[in-house]
Parts: sequence; structure tokens; C-alpha cells
Amino acid sequence: MNNNPFTLTFGKKPLQYVSRIVQTDQIVEDYVADPVTNQIYMVTGVRGSGKTVMMTNIAGILSERNDWIVVELNATRDLLQSLASRLYAVPKLHECFLKARLDFSAFGLGVTIENAAPVTDVEDMVAKMLDQIRKQGMRLLITIDEVVYSEQMKVFVSAFQIFMRQDYPIFLLMTGLYENIYELQNDKSLTFLYRAPKIILEPLSLTAVCQHYMDIFRLDKESARKMAALTRGYPFAFQVLGYLYWEHRDTKTVQEILPEYDQYLEEYVYSKIWSEMSEKDKEIMQKLAESGEIKVKDLREQLEMSSEQFSVYRERLKRKGVIDTRKYGKISMALPRFEDFIKMRMF
Repeated sequence: MNNNPFTLTFGKKPLQYVSRIVQTDQIVEDYVADPVTNQIYMVTGVRGSGKTVMMTNIAGILSERNDWIVVELNATRDLLQSLASRLYAVPKLHECFLKARLDFSAFGLGVTIENAAPVTDVEDMVAKMLDQIRKQGMRLLITIDEVVYSEQMKVFVSAFQIFMRQDYPIFLLMTGLYENIYELQNDKSLTFLYRAPKIILEPLSLTAVCQHYMDIFRLDKESARKMAALTRGYPFAFQVLGYLYWEHRDTKTVQEILPEYDQYLEEYVYSKIWSEMSEKDKEIMQKLAESGEIKVKDLREQLEMSSEQFSVYRERLKRKGVIDTRKYGKISMALPRFEDFIKMRMF
């Protein structure tokens, strides 16, 4: 293998990645179940946690099935119009629409059909397309990466809810940062999203990361374990460290590539995460950077915060993916070498 099997490109499925088997299987099994159990899943996690790669993997699994159509939509576009255009472009559906004498010419799709009333409402147009998909015994998966709270998203999700109530075989997989998912589901007109399952991506198995490094670099277990520990199971860090070690494996040790590793993490992810934190978030993270793993009670007392006040910030930082609360009563950094990044900003 001469080409680097790792990638620094966000959202691109790398040659080497640690799959999230349990969550992937859970979503696929729910979507293909008969009767249907869940039609919406939302995947959230910190930048670089593998949301897009997981979504792409699920889309790939379902697109290989003859009874599924998979469409990816751009969150910044008019989603209903985009969905109609994408469905009209699917050859086997296009044929069905013609046979059903559906006239979508008002939206620039196809030509006027003689003696057929043109469809003039975009939601009605999508519903007629979904009806044809149902008649063909097929199911439709719509994927939307990095959702944001916007008017077009509200319109689309509201229409999706109606399509579900009408028992159309339509499924939705969305990824997004915690704050964007939270804002979307908090809209009073979209409360049904609260009931939709949410998967918060946690760190990868360090055992799996270690095994990948052993296999790729032919390392002994202890050397691979030390590399894996440097990633803390953060998927982007797994890619960056692997990428850099691959490039310098004949000339530098792992320790010698750490400055470059830190630079990539800072420029690609950490600076953005830090800029989006509130001043109180930053104060908490600075204390944590100084102390390392610490009892929640001790950190709260250092910050002079009440239990109720601290729990709000703790939960938010946990959902943002920057702190690790898996050890009972304790709190630590979730992202690798993030404490070093923070300490550089404390002076």
C-alpha cells in the first residue's frame, strides 16, 4: 500500500476507519423493519466525530438494496424542491411518473402532459411521487448532513411529519452539531422531533483503534496502544495521527510528530470549537485543563457554582462532546490534547 490510507478531509469516507457497528446496525434494522418502528434518526457529536462517515455508510448499505432509493439533500437549499428534482431524476421512478400521467411541468420537471392537470404545489408534488414509490413497494431514505435551524428546514420537517402520518415509506437520517439539533427540535411546531431517536457519538473503542494501528503499521501492541491513547478515541484524531505517522514513519517517531499533530487539531477543529463556547464554558474548561481528571464536586467548588447551576453547563459540554463524564462522579477532557490547546490561551 503506497497511498496514505488515512485522510484529513472531513466527511470523506477514508480507506481506514473504525466503524460504529452497533449504532449503524441499530439504524439499518429499524429502517428495514416490517412493520416500521422508527422513520427518523438524528446523529450528533462534536466536529470530527464521524457523523458524516456513519451517515454515508448507512446510505451505502441501503442503496445496495433493490427496494430502497437513497437521496442526499443539501441543508442550505429549498429541501422540498430539491427532493422532487432528485426523485424525478431517478430513472425507474421517472418511468412510473410518466405512466401515472403526472404533470410536474409547473416546476420545470418534464413536459406538459395532455389532458392532465399540472401539479402546482411542491408538497403535493412530493406526495404524489411518494405515492408512486409506495405502489412500487419501495422505501425512500433522505439524508441531510450538518442540519441547521432555518425556515426551509422547518418547512421540510413539517412536511415530513405529514408524509409519515399519511403512511408513506419515507425515512430521514440527519446529522448535526448538538446545538443545531437542539435548536431544531425546540421549535414549537416541530416537537415531534423530541420523540425521534438521537444517537450521540461517543469516543471510538481504543481497542479497535489500537488494532488498526497494529495492522497498518505492523506495530507491536504496546507501541500501537500508546498511539491509540493519544487519540482518546476521537475519530478525526485517529485519522490525523495515522496520516502523519504514515507520512513520517521512516524519519520520525510518534513523539516527534506531536507538534504537527497539535497544529492540525487546532486549525481544523479546536479553534472553531473554542470560538463557539460561552465565557462560562471557557472558564470551566480552563479549570479542567489545569486539574486534569477531577471529581465533579471538587471542580464545582473551585468554580464556586451551585450544583444546579453547574449541572446545566456540565450537560451542555457533555453533549458538545468536549468533556467525558463516563466515570461516575468524575469529569475529564474528551478530546486529545485539548488541555494543551486551552493552556496556550490562558496567558
